[in-house]
Amino acid sequence: MDSTAANGGPRCAAADQADPTPCEGRLTVVTVIDRNGAQHTGCIHHTARLLASLEGARLHPSAAVLPFACEVYCRADQLLPFPWQLGR
Repeated sequence: MDSTAANGGPRCAAADQADPTPCEGRLTVVTVIDRNGAQHTGCIHHTARLLASLEGARLHPSAAVLPFACEVYCRADQLLPFPWQLGR
């Protein structure tokens, strides 16, 4: 995962290198855990895209107390895996 955008601005840790879309809001809002247990903390936009793309991924248990968790979960539910590869 890349930590800088093409324009040199900061990017969250959940943003895939190949995903050209900018972060949305704070860079450390929600944590996604992949099936291997690795944690990826990022903005609402990129954690939703990551959650939709990684098989077996889930939100960190503490996300339930965050107001952003529902937003991330609902967005992920509407996305196809790896939307940046489809130009979305």
